[in-house]
Amino acid sequence: MGGETLLYDLSRQALWVLTLATLPALLAALAIGLVIGLLQAATSINEATLSFVPKLVGVFLVLMLFGGLTGGLLLDFTREAMEAIPALTR
Repeated sequence: MGGETLLYDLSRQALWVLTLATLPALLAALAIGLVIGLLQAATSINEATLSFVPKLVGVFLVLMLFGGLTGGLLLDFTREAMEAIPALTR
């Protein structure tokens, strides 16, 4: 019984870590897309590829800025998951 509970906890924690790791990049892409969409609507420019480069640059900058934090978060989770393996095999 204990192994199943631990597995459920690790699964829940994995989903939470995934959410936290992807959130900065997704929010940056969302904000940039919203601003570009408003500018396109205001200027009547209907070019679908216009928002690609700013989103790419914005997401790259956010990943550079928050990469250490995200990497540390993923590393901590991986350590906890590896330490839980012996308890799962009982």
